[in-house]
Amino acid sequence: MVYERVIKRGIDFILALIGFIIFAIPMGIVAVAIKVESKGPVIFKQDRLGYKGKVYKMYKFRSMCVGAEKGGVYSDNKDSRVTKVGKFIRATSIDELPQLVNVLKGDMALIGFRSPLTYHPWPWEDYTDEQKKMFNVRPGITGWAQVNGRKTVEWHKRIELNVWYAENVSFLLDLKIFFLTFAKVLMNADNENVGKTV
Repeated sequence: MVYERVIKRGIDFILALIGFIIFAIPMGIVAVAIKVESKGPVIFKQDRLGYKGKVYKMYKFRSMCVGAEKGGVYSDNKDSRVTKVGKFIRATSIDELPQLVNVLKGDMALIGFRSPLTYHPWPWEDYTDEQKKMFNVRPGITGWAQVNGRKTVEWHKRIELNVWYAENVSFLLDLKIFFLTFAKVLMNADNENVGKTV
C-alpha cells in the first residue's frame, strides 16, 4: 500500500521532527529532574518486537528505579518501583516522548501497534500466523488498541485490534486515532495494566 509504505512514513518523519523540536526544552527539564531524583540513566532502552518481528530498542524516559524489571513486568500507579518524577511523566505520557527518536530512525511510526516485549506476552515464535499480521506495519507510539481500552484490554483482544488496524490502515483512520489519543491523554484514561503486578 502506497500510503503505508511511502506517505505515512514521510508524514511520521516530518511530524516527529517538529515534535522533537517543540518538546526539546520540556524534555531537557524532565531529563534533569530524573537525574536529580535517582541514580541511573535518563533514557530507558528496552528490546521490543517491531516491523515483521524485528527486534529494536525502544526509548522511554526512565520512570522506575534501576533494575526494577527484576520485580516483574506489570506496574501501576501504586508500584513502589516508580519514582516520584516517574509517576508524573507516566500520568501525562511524557515518558513516551523519546520514542520520537525511534520514529525518526524508522523503528516506529506515530500510529501503529503498541510493540510488545520480546518475551511478553509470549515470544515471537508463539504468535499465530493471524496474530503476526499486526507486525505488517511499524509499531506506533499510539494505536487502535490504545484508543479502544489501552491497558485495560486483555492481550488477545489487543492483538485482534492491532491486526484489524494493520489490515485497514489509512490516513483517515490514523487521523481518527490521533485525535482519540489526544483526548485520552488529557483524561488519563485507561492508563493502568490489566492483571496483577508480578
